[in-house]
Amino acid sequence: MSKVLNILKCKCPNCGKGNMFNKKGNIFLFKMPEMNKRCEKCDYKFEKETGFFFGAMFVSYALGAAEMIASLVLFWYLVDLSPLNVFFIIIIISVLSSTLNFRLSRSIWTHIFYKN
Repeated sequence: MSKVLNILKCKCPNCGKGNMFNKKGNIFLFKMPEMNKRCEKCDYKFEKETGFFFGAMFVSYALGAAEMIASLVLFWYLVDLSPLNVFFIIIIISVLSSTLNFRLSRSIWTHIFYKN
């Protein structure tokens, strides 16, 4: 359970105390999150090699698709909104969750490839 919390909180996979990001980012100010190169607590290097986080794009894609499908089911089938309204809601949710997905996908990707 602590591994899942470390992923959600974007903590270091090695020590679980250091933050992976020094700035969370803000979609309204057009600022993307800034990732630390190393953990401030245990000096664990997050990016193993150049292009390491290329795979995190696929994780981000999966997170975004899951959010869109959940929004579609919720607002179209359960709330019974029109398709155009559902489309606009999905677009808004996608834009608002983009920085969260960026951080979460990198955290998931780093934790997947962590070896003790």
